[in-house]
Amino acid sequence: MNACKIAVGMGANVTILDVNLKRLEELDNMFGAHIQTLYSSDSNIEKAVIKADLVIGSVSIPGGSTPKLFKRKYLPEMKDGAVFVDVAIDQGGCGESSRVTTHDDPVFIEEGVVHYCVGNMPGAVPRTSTIALTNATLRYGLEIANKGLEKACENPAIAKGVNCYLGKLTNKNVADAHGYQYVEFESLF
Repeated sequence: MNACKIAVGMGANVTILDVNLKRLEELDNMFGAHIQTLYSSDSNIEKAVIKADLVIGSVSIPGGSTPKLFKRKYLPEMKDGAVFVDVAIDQGGCGESSRVTTHDDPVFIEEGVVHYCVGNMPGAVPRTSTIALTNATLRYGLEIANKGLEKACENPAIAKGVNCYLGKLTNKNVADAHGYQYVEFESLF
């Protein structure tokens, strides 16, 4: 969303792809004719990527590995010097050509396409990212501290955040991503 705001503000032609039609409608309402929204399908991704100067892959599967939506076969068709930023790299990346890079050596070029796949991107701005994370999570930590984990998990937002409890994986995406058995959190009480 922030990348979209900045790009629109700079006068760029912005295309956003998503599988959530409600979210695409919200973005259409917010930005109007300044952006194009498309349902995320292999065909639409390929058409958008081939024309792009900059592609930002921000797929998120909470606790799980990301699907490889940015295909290696797109690279030869893309503009020379185009940039692919894989924000999903911490979850395995959403590009077949992605590999983790660091802040010290952040880019590599493959078939003329610049790849930026830095793990822990927020680490580039540690103070700001820590403040943002604290603002988003402090209330949950305080609730757990005040009530204890079991009682705090009456709050569905906290219960969803428990990945492991009593030595069992209670997050299906994490269990599936690592080949372990999943156990429903509620069944452990």
